[in-house]
Amino acid sequence: MSPDALALVRFGLRAADDPRIRNTVAAIDATLRTETATGPVWHRYTQDGYGEHGDGSAFDGTGVGRGWPLLAGERAHYELARGDVAEATRLLQVMAAQTSPGGLIPEQVWDAPDNPGRELFNGRPSGSAMPLVWAHAEYIKLLRSLRDGRVFDMPPQPVQRYQVEKIASPFAMWRFNHKCRRIPAGKRLRIELLAPALIHWSVDDWQTAQDAATVDSTLGIHFADLPTDGLPAGCTVAFTFLWLDEKRWEGVNFAQTVGRGEG
Repeated sequence: MSPDALALVRFGLRAADDPRIRNTVAAIDATLRTETATGPVWHRYTQDGYGEHGDGSAFDGTGVGRGWPLLAGERAHYELARGDVAEATRLLQVMAAQTSPGGLIPEQVWDAPDNPGRELFNGRPSGSAMPLVWAHAEYIKLLRSLRDGRVFDMPPQPVQRYQVEKIASPFAMWRFNHKCRRIPAGKRLRIELLAPALIHWSVDDWQTAQDAATVDSTLGIHFADLPTDGLPAGCTVAFTFLWLDEKRWEGVNFAQTVGRGEG
């Protein structure tokens, strides 16, 4: 888990009130948010090991990742995108409260109980890099966004394409790490593999079958598009693979049903 999904809103790919985004934000807060004496902080991802140890001793290749003020700025931009100017302003103030006496924004703040012996205090800079110029840039961008009343660096093109025109991909994706069982009606099935293969597939329970060779994307992915966009709801697409390099069959049949909704 990481807060990276907020970038989908920041760059206009998803609306801030999209139910999938709201559910993701709730999961982010449940796993990565910590309250400190100066306000909330967010961790980069679950089990982040880049930070001081629990006793406050310095990072030595292992440790415990702490809260990043930068991420409060990114969250503030999300709050502004969904219209909560007050919360975005509060998070700007949180970033300012977590600086050094000289106004430098640290990479991380200490989010455990005070440890005076190591000069670590809850909600204050940890022993991490300071200033983190990236965080200062986020603070300045947030000031600009609050002045404008909108996320000023949100490009308008993806907003128009994905939120206004609601253009969707014509493909339903299948991979070994994403074995969806349903194809939305009207979508072509794109099968993505890590090695070249011949895809042996059928739509009539193997009474007849067709073959489709994968194409090398030159990006480490081999793919083939099956013309499933004209199939009626309820039709089942079955397929398996002949791995060309190894000259062997997968030995397992996979199946997807054409229907409505997500795969």
